[in-house]
Amino acid sequence: MINKRLLIKNLLAHNDESSFYDKKRMIDLSNKEGKAKFLKHVCALSNSNPNNNSYIVIGVEDETNEIRGVDFFDDSKIQNLANAYLTHAPLIVYENVAFPHLPEDKVVGLVTIRPNGKITSLRKNIWKYWGGSIFLRDGSISMPKDFDIVIEDVNSEIVQSIETNAKNNIELTLDGVIDFINHRHRDLESNYKVFKELFVVCWAGNTKQVKGETYFSRVDIELINEQVRLFYSALDEVSIMYTEDEFKITEYVHLGLNKQYKYYPLEEVVITFGENGSHHIESKLIFQPPRFNKKTLHHIYNANNSLIEKLKKNVPLTASEEKDLISLPATYLICYLNDFDDAMEKLYEAKALLKQTNGNVYQSFKESVRILRKVKYN
Repeated sequence: MINKRLLIKNLLAHNDESSFYDKKRMIDLSNKEGKAKFLKHVCALSNSNPNNNSYIVIGVEDETNEIRGVDFFDDSKIQNLANAYLTHAPLIVYENVAFPHLPEDKVVGLVTIRPNGKITSLRKNIWKYWGGSIFLRDGSISMPKDFDIVIEDVNSEIVQSIETNAKNNIELTLDGVIDFINHRHRDLESNYKVFKELFVVCWAGNTKQVKGETYFSRVDIELINEQVRLFYSALDEVSIMYTEDEFKITEYVHLGLNKQYKYYPLEEVVITFGENGSHHIESKLIFQPPRFNKKTLHHIYNANNSLIEKLKKNVPLTASEEKDLISLPATYLICYLNDFDDAMEKLYEAKALLKQTNGNVYQSFKESVRILRKVKYN
């Protein structure tokens, strides 16, 4: 079992970006350009390493190798993006890896690319890249190739050595459990469960009882053996159930208008642990978007647009408008889910304004975008 934190450290220490490894300060899959650049690197790394894993580390400064971290990214449907745009798409896994020195809401993203032995190419046009394009790694650069490709296996031994040196052990596991419970979340109720005498899952959060059910908010869930954060949210609430073989997380989102709010099930994630030391994570979107009165939504939509215009012009907000600003991202999301097609474009355009105006509003912005991303990919 590979400790992903150790793996990232070994990748960063081993060499600069190469034909089996890339690093990014961040990626942006919210637009065509960001998707195209990500797919280009996936394509190039897969083609350049037909017999071993390749990796992209996200949240690292390119020049200094400093680990800065990025927001938690829980899009389990990233494979759908690759399948839609790549011919012979490799298997892609995105994992959120916790580092002790980072703020609570930051992780390092680790993309593992597992090739299928075939040449990967773009299936169709995206941004400035043409359908049919094939990319390879030329040192640390992903380059298009328009001639016959001869792929040599030059990295298998290096990658195998890096992965071997990142193997987990009992000391790392125990240190991880103690750090999670006693240090990182000493102010929250924390729990752990051992599965199949091998896997350790820790979770922490604020708990409350509703009609006999326990719900967690401000939730952090981590597979300690691999130092992989399975779930993190500062706002949404989850329920947790487990048996001897499975650990199930059901995420809820709190949406509503005019003080009439309700918890809606969003996604169910089930981690199944096998007797042979393997585990499998499967997610299923169970969200049914709430429907609201169109006349009410038109009023809210126009009010949101007016608030954004005031922020752009530095016009002071009234006390009532300050309260409306807090819920602006969530109400834009509700409008979008009720067929106001450009509502999320309006929200994206306001990102910088919200970030500099109010930290709570910006956190709500990130949560709304996260929900939208899950819904769109499904």
